Amino acid sequence: MFGSDKRKNNDKIRVTTVINTLIAEGTEIQGDVRFSGGLHLGGAVSGSIYADDANAILTISETGRVDGEIRVSNAVVNGIVNGDMFVGERLELASSARIEGNVHYKVLEIAAGAQINGKMLYQTEPLKRLSPPGSIPVQAVPMSDEKNQAKRHPKPVQAHP
Repeated sequence: MFGSDKRKNNDKIRVTTVINTLIAEGTEIQGDVRFSGGLHLGGAVSGSIYADDANAILTISETGRVDGEIRVSNAVVNGIVNGDMFVGERLELASSARIEGNVHYKVLEIAAGAQINGKMLYQTEPLKRLSPPGSIPVQAVPMSDEKNQAKRHPKPVQAHP
């Protein structure tokens, strides 16, 4: 009667992932961070953060700070982000969250007090994974005829006095 626990199996909304990487308060990283699984950030990252895993979760505590782009499947933010966020599935913004940049999301939960200075952009499809820079070979195409040479090296324009 009282206290009966009748929950449906599909009531599970929150993502549960083990936090297997910790960047603690007082730690500062300069450069990009790639991770899979769970990453808890209490320190600072000056660079981008990317998740390699579709079930990955990024948690930024009140002392956490990111100066760069974030591309993850799931995120919980309670710290500072200076850069665009691309969250493919679920984004939770806690009351101390401060975001300076555009936020791309699919599912959003925002607490009173969270601040966003940028565009909120709802996405209906998950983000497409792009190849990292330098992974696609670039080929030079020779330009042999005169017409293409003129496009590559235009003649300077002379001013008339």
